[in-house]
Amino acid sequence: MTKKSQSIVVTSGKGGVGKTTTVANLGVELSRQGLDVVVIDLDFGLRNLDIVLGLDDRIAFDLFDVLSGVCPVEKALIRDKRYERLAFLAAAQGKQAEDIPVDELHRLVEELKDDFDYILIDCPAGIGKGFSAAVAAGDVAIVVVTPEASSVRDADKILALLEQAELADFKLLINRLRPKMVSRNEAMSPQEIVELLGVGVIGVLVEDEHVIAASNRGEVVVLDGKSPAAQGYQNIAKRLLGERVPIMQITHKPTFTEKFKNLFAK
Repeated sequence: MTKKSQSIVVTSGKGGVGKTTTVANLGVELSRQGLDVVVIDLDFGLRNLDIVLGLDDRIAFDLFDVLSGVCPVEKALIRDKRYERLAFLAAAQGKQAEDIPVDELHRLVEELKDDFDYILIDCPAGIGKGFSAAVAAGDVAIVVVTPEASSVRDADKILALLEQAELADFKLLINRLRPKMVSRNEAMSPQEIVELLGVGVIGVLVEDEHVIAASNRGEVVVLDGKSPAAQGYQNIAKRLLGERVPIMQITHKPTFTEKFKNLFAK
């Protein structure tokens, strides 16, 4: 193999923080930058990556079919003409994380590195066997965290397990930040989260309704190019490719109404 390929595990301590959305958007954006990318849904319990990518009606074979020898990986990979350099491997329905043959998964990921520049793995939330299997197949981890005490605490547990697994290359993605709440000291700032967890940041994304709108259309938000979330995912992809892109400084700009209230509050 002449090129240096990389497997990236996207994980979190709890569900609902935007892990699957991150995998889909980074997969699409990296492919748009000319890289060959495969995204693997390892979240057997939920299996939402196909919906986010708009490929839920295309699944004939899944990851477990490949790992158990039912079909070769080439037959299970789903490609979409919208993203010519992106392939998708679906999670198995009716299976549990305990069913994952860890050695076979690791072997599959190494095999995929012959044909793809990036393998993005949507890891199940939490610290069960699915997490262990994904980490064993990963070179790098992105830990998605939101500015909530429970999410930060769970992320701290995930980071400790990554260290135990000797996966030394990991970064935080701070998602769903609400600058207005930060300015009122009602939510943790990115700086506070970094200080608490002691890990570098690969990106900061604000709460953005465009993400939901895009997902409901079976699209990824990064395609619109102009929304805060789209720009955030574009920047993260650039950092993965080695570009030096400053982390956006997230600040809240008071509205006219807020300024008016503050004037009379003095």
